[in-house]
Amino acid sequence: MSKLNVIPRHMHSCDFRNESPSYWFAIVYHLSLTLLPAPLLHGFSKRALAYELPRNRFPGDSTFCHMAGHFLGIFHGLMSSHSNMEPVNQSIIPGLPDDLALRCLAKISHGHHGLLQTVSKRWRDLIHSPDYACFKARQGWCGDWLFVLTEGSSDEWVAYDPQADRWHPLPKILTGHGDCKHVGFSCVSVGSRFLVIGGSYLLLDPAFPNQRPFVTDAVVQFDPYKKQWTSIASMQTPRSHFACSVISGKVYVAGGRNLSSTRGLALAEVYDPLTDKSCRWEELPPMPNPQMDCLGLSYKGKFYILSDQVGLPDQTTSEVFSPFDRRWCTVEDIWPFSRAMHFAVQVMGDGRVFTVVDWGESLIKTRDTEKGEWYTVGSVPPVFLPDHSRPMEAFGYGFAALRDEIYILGGKVLKWEESGAGRFDIVKLGLARVCDPSVMPLRWKETRPMCRCACGTIIGCASMEEKSSFSSMS
Repeated sequence: MSKLNVIPRHMHSCDFRNESPSYWFAIVYHLSLTLLPAPLLHGFSKRALAYELPRNRFPGDSTFCHMAGHFLGIFHGLMSSHSNMEPVNQSIIPGLPDDLALRCLAKISHGHHGLLQTVSKRWRDLIHSPDYACFKARQGWCGDWLFVLTEGSSDEWVAYDPQADRWHPLPKILTGHGDCKHVGFSCVSVGSRFLVIGGSYLLLDPAFPNQRPFVTDAVVQFDPYKKQWTSIASMQTPRSHFACSVISGKVYVAGGRNLSSTRGLALAEVYDPLTDKSCRWEELPPMPNPQMDCLGLSYKGKFYILSDQVGLPDQTTSEVFSPFDRRWCTVEDIWPFSRAMHFAVQVMGDGRVFTVVDWGESLIKTRDTEKGEWYTVGSVPPVFLPDHSRPMEAFGYGFAALRDEIYILGGKVLKWEESGAGRFDIVKLGLARVCDPSVMPLRWKETRPMCRCACGTIIGCASMEEKSSFSSMS
């Protein structure tokens, strides 16, 4: 059994001030080998901006060596003059036209932006400029994102960039609910936007122990280009603990609960961010049966509602909505696991379905679509703390899929005293572990741990992938 040790908290990745110049120099070196084609080094013609890098080239090619040497020379001069006063009209990258320099910096993934802003005031202003955001949006260079919200973080999400292997905080969502705890929401990515939908706000004030939660219909979205949160169209029905999924670029919600429903909601809605000029959620036919606590699954073009309500061990059916004919039907339940669990079901790009079954071993399971059966592919590895000899099982972690990999994020462990006195501490984890589920046996590895502000129980997580073909959102 391989050990997965907890990385000390001082090694977190949200502070760029301690990075040496060689770190960002390495970024530019990588960029010079993978982005700039050779014609850019001879005349910098405007036609070169549309030139695509041949996929069969390798860094060992002599053209690339010449190109890299030229580009690195430019940045060596930039580094050596970094401490000097910058000229008023200094170019973005000395030796390159500004339109080409903008293209170069726009291609660098978001996890490096905090570091790039420390290079010069010119770069910092550029990265925060509308021109930079608009250029990336036109190209569709949103990058890959993994969004995570942990307990006690007051709507302050953090994001992971797998290309840079870095975490960074997002701006705080301004909800108007102060320090209330946000629970029961859904979060999904659609196109190049990340949405946080509905949920309820709990007032954490011991002076008001019986305060009822506020259930909201509000929806906010994060723009990865502008790095800003904005409010968009609210749902027609406030709801929390509901099913939500994305099918063909549209967001579907169904079920859940609010203060006026005692047996759950049968109401369903859909939102189309691409073509819905009215910016409204559209009502769908109601479900045959209300669902109080449920999960959503997009599978083979249909919207599956998986009941997750504790106390329903005999649940044998699931509700399924077909967007094609806008009808609900009841099918045999595809979720034969404990109703006390609330792990997301992740669908990979090739249609494979994965989930975590926490039956004491935290098993990773996938579904055989032909046989309609679930089977085990591996387990979530135990955690080893530096000052504790025994392996520990984590709980309260998040589960997400990004491209061809699955992630286990954060969580907690019970650290029992080894003296046998029966006492324990609850340790919050900032771990982020990843594996490719197609490689057997599962080979887990650690990425950088999450930011200092993010550790412990995961309240929400979702991923966003940069698409090869891009359609701008209206």
